[in-house]
Amino acid sequence: MPSSAEVYFDGAARGNPGPAGAGIILKVDGHVEKIKRYLGRRTNNQAEYLALIKALEVLASIGCRSVTAYTDSQLVVNQLTGRYRVRDAELKRLHSRVSELVKKFEKFDIVYVSREANREADRLANQAIDESSE
Repeated sequence: MPSSAEVYFDGAARGNPGPAGAGIILKVDGHVEKIKRYLGRRTNNQAEYLALIKALEVLASIGCRSVTAYTDSQLVVNQLTGRYRVRDAELKRLHSRVSELVKKFEKFDIVYVSREANREADRLANQAIDESSE
């Protein structure tokens, strides 16, 4: 059973709302898994949350106890740390789902990183959109 994991995640939407994708990089016990998911028509902020939700669901399913999540979304970081209020109804629903999932871990941290540091997750999110429209 893995004790800790790092996750880099990103959501992308072409148009706001528009076709959206999630890109996730999970680093667990020296193993790296890359996940990309087409999300349908979403806003960029919805896509960001949905990427994190998918990552947390996977990590909870394998029994991970500690998670550090990295994102270039200042909004998501600030909403999850309580610095910003969540006003949008759909984001409130997604924020609540993240809050439920976070309770499954002994430790959860979310860290803001530059877009450059999150480039691979962004590439995966955009690839998911590209592949859905082929």
